[in-house]
Amino acid sequence: MAEAITWETLRELAAFRAVKGCAISLYVGLDPSEVPTAPALDTRINAQLTAAERIVDERKAGLTHEEREALKSDLERLRDWFETDFDRDGARGVAVFAASLDNMWHPLLLADPVEDAIHVNGELHLAPLVRLIGRPEGAIVAFIGRERADVWRLRGGRLVEIADRSTEIQGQHDQGGWSQGRYERSIENQVARHFAEVAETLDRCVQRRRGVPVVLVGLEEVRSDFEQLLANETRSCVVGWTTTEAHADAPQLLEAALPLFDEWRDRQDAELLDRWREEAAKDGRAATGWEQTLEAASDGRVDMLLVQEGADREAYRCPACGRVQVEEGDCPLDGTKLEASDAGLDLAVHQTLNHGGTVRVIAGERRDLEPVGGVAALLRF
Repeated sequence: MAEAITWETLRELAAFRAVKGCAISLYVGLDPSEVPTAPALDTRINAQLTAAERIVDERKAGLTHEEREALKSDLERLRDWFETDFDRDGARGVAVFAASLDNMWHPLLLADPVEDAIHVNGELHLAPLVRLIGRPEGAIVAFIGRERADVWRLRGGRLVEIADRSTEIQGQHDQGGWSQGRYERSIENQVARHFAEVAETLDRCVQRRRGVPVVLVGLEEVRSDFEQLLANETRSCVVGWTTTEAHADAPQLLEAALPLFDEWRDRQDAELLDRWREEAAKDGRAATGWEQTLEAASDGRVDMLLVQEGADREAYRCPACGRVQVEEGDCPLDGTKLEASDAGLDLAVHQTLNHGGTVRVIAGERRDLEPVGGVAALLRF
């Protein structure tokens, strides 16, 4: 099953640097609409590994014999892993990082698709992973009905049930000899107790996963009464209500909930961009464009790197201290000749993560960062 990508995971990967050899960063997309069969997947994997072999061959003059042999061994290990150990069940992408001379082997099954790519470098290529952070991983979806009630958590792109408080309302289906008034009061009392138990369960689930967004699924007629039963913390996490079939299964519930999670993320993006514009307008804690942002990231001042999806450019990195900038030349700190990279975003991501910052990829139709090259930042100081 696909696993959640956390900031802790990314920081650990960003801290890695190959000392004895080179690292391979392999990405393969597994979207079923594009890679429906095992032969189609084999074709993609072979294409990336062949590209890596070509990269190694092109660089062999600058590699020691030990480094060349290690890279060949890593590529063989990648082939073997995909043939014998890889299980794509539930995954829509995969990333594998390998550097045998430096004891690095880290496969990641991803809940979202990625572009096929392979990189051979001294550091791991992490830019494709940062856009996966901020997805509603860990979010809660709850079905709220007069009898059915279950709570689900989003894990690895799937809903996993964490509580079932469904009940059968006695008398709901057979009035028997009861008077109409007594019958109706009995049912409503049972429904009220049922909703109270469900609300208490949902409160506990939210308390254990503080701050996660919550989508509730239920008929309009139950919404106002049920929300009044929720604790304030839970109510503040509810991003919206939706409806679906009464017997909807997990995939159907997720399909109904995803548009509300997308709207929630879009609202968050809008708030972040408003903060950045406000700070930039007063020359406050904001960086605008690649030059300012790379400088701030190198100085450890970036609190949140803001990236428009798809943005990237060439940049230069000091092999001695790691400082990055947009212009070639010598490092302003130690005079070392800067090395060119066509993955400037990845350089910015590494600097940001290694100094404790986070990254936000602005997805969807928003083009707010386009006038400044697609990159900006909110700063600590």
